[in-house]
Amino acid sequence: MRDETFDVLIIGAGVTGAGAALDAASRGLSVAVVEARDLASGTSSRSSKLIHGGLRYLEQLEFPLVHEALRERGLLLTRLAPHLVRPVPFLVPLTRWYERPYYGAGVALYDAMSAVSGHGRGVPWHKHLSRRGAHRLFPSLREDTLRGAIRYFDGQVDDARYVVTLMRSAASYGAAVATSTRVVGIIRDAREVTGVRVRDMESRAEFDVRARTVIAATGVWSDDISEMIHEYAGLRVRASKGIHLLVPRSAITGDVGLILRTEKSVLFVIPWGGHWLIGTTDTDWDLDRAHPAASSVDIDYLLEHVNAVLDRPITHDDIEGVYAGLRPLLAGESEMSSKLSREHAVVEPMLGLMLVAGGKYTTYRVMARDVIDHAARRLPGTPESRTDQVPLAGADGFHAAWAHRTSMARRHGVTVGVVEHLLERYGALATEVLALVDEHPELGRALPGAPEYLAAEIHYAAAAEGAVHLDDVLTRRTRISIETPHRGTETAPAAAELMGDVLGWDRAARDREVEHYRARVEAERESQRKEDDRTADAARLGAPDVRGYGADPAVTAPLF
Repeated sequence: MRDETFDVLIIGAGVTGAGAALDAASRGLSVAVVEARDLASGTSSRSSKLIHGGLRYLEQLEFPLVHEALRERGLLLTRLAPHLVRPVPFLVPLTRWYERPYYGAGVALYDAMSAVSGHGRGVPWHKHLSRRGAHRLFPSLREDTLRGAIRYFDGQVDDARYVVTLMRSAASYGAAVATSTRVVGIIRDAREVTGVRVRDMESRAEFDVRARTVIAATGVWSDDISEMIHEYAGLRVRASKGIHLLVPRSAITGDVGLILRTEKSVLFVIPWGGHWLIGTTDTDWDLDRAHPAASSVDIDYLLEHVNAVLDRPITHDDIEGVYAGLRPLLAGESEMSSKLSREHAVVEPMLGLMLVAGGKYTTYRVMARDVIDHAARRLPGTPESRTDQVPLAGADGFHAAWAHRTSMARRHGVTVGVVEHLLERYGALATEVLALVDEHPELGRALPGAPEYLAAEIHYAAAAEGAVHLDDVLTRRTRISIETPHRGTETAPAAAELMGDVLGWDRAARDREVEHYRARVEAERESQRKEDDRTADAARLGAPDVRGYGADPAVTAPLF
């Protein structure tokens, strides 16, 4: 990055930045990506983990937005990432007589729009259920007000793993990707942007990266671009906080998810492996954007609304994990964050500098295509986007590997369950993880405190997936930080040893990583005991960022 002048330099390694990197690199452009922290460390690892058309947007008559999202959902399910995106069933509980024709018409339209998207549905059609049929699929639903239900399907994804796979796909086309690399300045030649100045957050060295076009895919940090160029960048983004809870599958009896309406947002109860994912809230957030905090009020809000439909209440003791994320919404006239636009925008506030913001996870590919189309105006001869034809890393060969998973398990001396787990996380690249186990049998053991994961996955994350800190593997390469009651603290020492062997950490570095991780977990737990956003934010900031943002008073929270 110090020596080359790139066609495209992308700031931010969330799903939009990673998508833009793949779009540009697959067109044959030279691409660099810089990210202040880790891949998907912001919004893109803290979503509801759904690939969906936005059923509720039909009610707001946002037909083009829903159609676009359903088309993308079909692409991801059937062509681009069948190993990472899979169908998940939902029930729409019906409690009043008029809801069946009302919601039934909406779900029928939803299915019809997906059928004409031109890229395959990838999910079954909806079905109307009686009260008895609904209760058979979800026994924990209270029967006293239930009149029936409608079952429909959407898609589910591990959002952080998807971004890692997307960025690896971009790298396979030649993109240069650097995490822990914070933008500290914009380089200009008169009115034209020609690059950025970055700080390596591991070594603290600073250097310039030159590019013909610079793209800021910075989500809730988009307004900071205006500050860096000292003028209005052309759009404003507001942050809306959404929190999620994880509880064990044993806490609720059901085989499908639920979608419920509240006075402020849509509430999902989603099956997630051995857990249920419950979310979300929708409130304005103007505090620390790198580490948004969930307060006790947020948690109580979700418990109150989900318990209104369950026959056995969920309590605080049932909660295994909590996380909070920020949605980047294009600011409008409304003060209600739930009313702000989920559409995206591309602007060019200065020659050579483009911003892309807004949108939703499902439509990341469209956002990426649009901003690279805009950049291509400055790069004559650039071909059109082809990412609708580019399967992500691990997709090719996935179906064949799944069909032969029994023989694969026998060949590598592991259980079929282990092979299925790896195929659903890595696709055809699962063979690379299994090769590690073949070469080092000790990597085939389960991790302490997280028996669903293999030691080999930590090794692989450090060796092949760009993980450089313990937080990267426990929070994003795996989901141990939210899927275990101890939130990863029991796994941290073993994971640090595995990472240290790959990355050459000495004993002090290994101990420091564990100490930092445990401090982060304790700060999060403390924030979740606070009753309002401000005190929760203060508690969460009690643990400094592992990349050193809290260690140097001259370094503020990361912009990107």
